[in-house]
Parts: sequence; C-alpha cells; structure tokens
Amino acid sequence: MTPAHESAAAAGQASYLENPPGRRGVFASWMLSTDHKRIGVMYLMALLSFFWVGVSLGLAMRLNMLHPGALMQAQTYDELFTVHGIVQLFLVIIPGVPVAFGNFFLPIMIGARDVAFPRLNRLSWWVYLTGAGIVVLSLFISGHPPDTGWTFYAPYSIRTPTNVSLAVAGVFVLGFSSILTGLNFVTTIHTMRGPGMTWLRLPLFVWTLYATGWVQMLATPVLAITLLFIIMGRVLGIGFFDPSRGGDPIMYEHLFWTYSHPAVYIMILPAMGIISEVIPTFARKAIFGYKAVVFASLAIAGVGYWVWGHHMFTSGMSNTARVAFSLLTFFVAIPSGVKVFNWVATLYKGSIRLDAPMWWAVSFIFLFSIGGLSGLIQGALAPNLDLHGTYWIVAHIHYIVFGGVGTALFAGLHYWFPKMFGRMYRERPAKLGWLIFFIGFNLLYFPMFVMGAEGMPRRWFDYSAQYHTGQMISVAGSWVLALGLLIIFGNLILALFRGEAAPENPWGGTTLEWHTPSPPPARNFPGEIPVIKHVSYKAGGNG
Repeated sequence: MTPAHESAAAAGQASYLENPPGRRGVFASWMLSTDHKRIGVMYLMALLSFFWVGVSLGLAMRLNMLHPGALMQAQTYDELFTVHGIVQLFLVIIPGVPVAFGNFFLPIMIGARDVAFPRLNRLSWWVYLTGAGIVVLSLFISGHPPDTGWTFYAPYSIRTPTNVSLAVAGVFVLGFSSILTGLNFVTTIHTMRGPGMTWLRLPLFVWTLYATGWVQMLATPVLAITLLFIIMGRVLGIGFFDPSRGGDPIMYEHLFWTYSHPAVYIMILPAMGIISEVIPTFARKAIFGYKAVVFASLAIAGVGYWVWGHHMFTSGMSNTARVAFSLLTFFVAIPSGVKVFNWVATLYKGSIRLDAPMWWAVSFIFLFSIGGLSGLIQGALAPNLDLHGTYWIVAHIHYIVFGGVGTALFAGLHYWFPKMFGRMYRERPAKLGWLIFFIGFNLLYFPMFVMGAEGMPRRWFDYSAQYHTGQMISVAGSWVLALGLLIIFGNLILALFRGEAAPENPWGGTTLEWHTPSPPPARNFPGEIPVIKHVSYKAGGNG
C-alpha cells in the first residue's frame, strides 16, 4: 500500500484510487465507474490534455507573428485560430471547473455519497469523449480543418469547403454532456444534501455550481438547435441563415450569443466559487458577506441571459436595442463587483498564508478585474464601434477566460490536489511557476489592448509596421508563459509519483471535504454521513 492510501485505509475504507481485488482491469474499472470522484479525475486529465493542445496551437500562432508568412499562410492561420478556439472553449474552459472539481467535490461538500444520477454522470463523461472525438476527427479527415473561427458565423460556415460540419456536430454532442451535468448537479443539490446541510449552509463553491447548472440546462439547448441549423444548411441546403436562400445571418448571431454569453457564466461562476473557497481558507477568516456572495452568484446567472446583444452593436440593430443591451451589460457588472469587494474585504485583517493556491486566487482577482473593466469599455456604445473586431477583443476575452477561469482552475488544482491524490507538491516550484506564468501572461496579452486601441484587426495573420513592437513583446510573453506552465505541470506530475503523503487537512480548510481522508474513500465518508450542526466558512458561523 502506498503512503497516499494510508489515511483512507486507517479509516477502514479503501481509497477511491484503489481497484477492488478480483474485479475489472484498471482501464475498464475507471471507464465503467459511476464513482463521481473517478469521473471527476478522468475529466480533469482529459481537460488538461486538451489544454496543452490549445496552448501548442496558440504558441504556433504567436510564432507566426515573428515573420508573418514565413511559418504559415493565411488559410493555415485561419484554421489554427479556429481549432485553438474550439479546443480551448468547448473542450476545456466551458466544461472545465464543473465537470472536474464539481464532479469530485460537490457530493462530498454537501454530505452525500454520490451525485443523484451516477449512471447519468458516467453517460455525460462518455458523451463528452464522443463529442471531443468528433471534433478531433474534423482536424484529420480529408479536406481542411474548419476555418470559420470558434463562433461558426453564417453564412460563411455554410459555404466554406472545410470540415465545418464535423466540428459543429462535435460541439453539438458536447452540449448534451453539459446539459446532463447541469441536470445532475441541480438535482443533487436539491435532494442529496446531508443532515443539517440547509441552503444557507452550502459552501459557496456549491452555490456557483447550482447557478451554473441552471444556465447549462436552459441556455445550452439554444446552441444545440442553432448548430443543428448550420448542419442542415450545409447538408440539406436549407437556408436558415444564408441570405442567398432567403435566410438571415443576423438571426444566427442572435441565437449563437443567446447561448454564448450565458456560457461565459458557465465558465466564470464555478471559477468564482473556487476563489470563494481559497481566500477564506488562506485568510483564516469566514467569507465576508456570505449571503451577498450567494445572491451575487444567482444574479450573475440571471442577468447574464439578457446581455447577449452587446456582441452585436456593429451588426445592425436599433438605437433603442443598443442602449438597452448596453445598460444591461453594466447591470451584470454589479454582482461581479460585489464578489470582488467581498473577497478583498475577507483579506482585510486576515492572518494571510501565501501558499501557492492563494497566489493563484489573488492573481484571479487582478486579472479578472482587468478583463471585466475592459469589458465595460466595450459595453459602452461609442468605444465599441472602434474596438469591435480588434486585438482589444482578443485581450479582453483572454483576460476573462484564461486570466479568470484559467487561474481559478490552477488555484483549485493546487488547493485540492492533496485531497484528490493524497500527495503534497513542492511549494517553491509551485510559486516559481505561478510567478513566471503571471509575468508571461501580462506580457502576452496586455500589449494586445494597446494594439487594439490603435486599430490592429483581430484574426489577421499579418500586420503593418506600427504594430511590430507590440507583437514582439506579445511573442516573448508567450514563451515566458509556456515556461511557467511547464514548471507548474512538471511539479504536479512529480508530486503524483514522489510527493509526500498528504494529511487530511493541510490548509486548515473548514468545508466537509477537509474532514475526510486524503484521498477520500470510495464512499466519501468513513462510517455515517456527518450531521451538520454549524459551519465556520460563513460569517456568523459558530464552528
């Protein structure tokens, strides 16, 4: 028995990582498992693998900017940024935090043995693999990979000879995985809470999964039917969005962003949930304004349905619609600002411990704030007309998606790694990797704000001389960022095989997962499910 399993074994129950004797082989036992923890780990491994595919494509695009045209021509560049966007958004960022950490920790944090529908959970994993496989297939079968951008804008997505149909079909299938996951999580939170786990005792990470689950169920079908229309247009010649056949390409934009802006909150809400767990733990304080953070999560999910139009200010809409969507965009910033205020207030007079998860959490606040404030500038009508379609948008989306969701994902990975795998990573390399990543990230993406404000169009494989300095800084930043990522992942992989055995509660966390062995046993809790009499992670708790 390895040291990582000693804690669970001492409690009289085998770790979820161990295969029961005389049962299926290791691969089959994992792929056919209904254990939410195993499913979460498999999702995590898949997400991180696809993440590196997306990073590699991004580095190739940056390298092209050293000498445009020397490495790749325009068509190849179009294909690269399209595949980069599809992989990073639909295979990594959108499913990201909920399917990996949500699957693993949601039942434990509410005092349950598993999710409400374990077999449905396994099905959602298989559906995710199927959708990912179809997307990957679109890159390698005869013809060219899709070249439309990750948005698949019509009518070009209907007319291009590249493998758009397969890529769209893959994203269509991935949507079903998202819907099933959201349904499972919402039902689990409603029906599987342990004794004494009332609604206002739920950990904040659980609240964000709950809000996200509703968005997944209500918004994702809109994307599914929209992508189905694209396939029908290409295969059957039905002109839903093709103006030459009486269709309306603007209708595609409305339908696509009706899903895709709420999808931003599918990405960011669980990321905020991670930050709401990490900061109180490392500040040694209860979260400031627990109820305010809860209601802010629900408000972000609710208002997020009504702001899609700010993506379309230059597409042609009435001035009344522009003003309405602009106003709603500013409204959705209010609950996000409430969360940032409450995180910072939690740090005030706290006994702050600056371990690796805390550095990632603080980075999230800084980078997400830049992304959010730049989004408000885009939400204003006059600046939007100049900034739309420029590098400013590239910088904004990466500060939100990578600087926000990405850093929160790394915060959660470092925070929960000892609990998930029963091993401790080394702190010094973890902090060094974070520092190099943080420097590289800002060198890579901040110059894009400047280039965008100066008029550099997005998605161009070449550029004029005035943008040369900004592009060189950005290319150098991509190398620095990649070095940081190599250190981070190298340290974690080394810890998997050589790390010291993790104690039950290395950080002094107060939620239920820190009161189980490391790694958790197969049924989550040794013996009876704990009864929750009070909580100490919210203001007013008695624990």
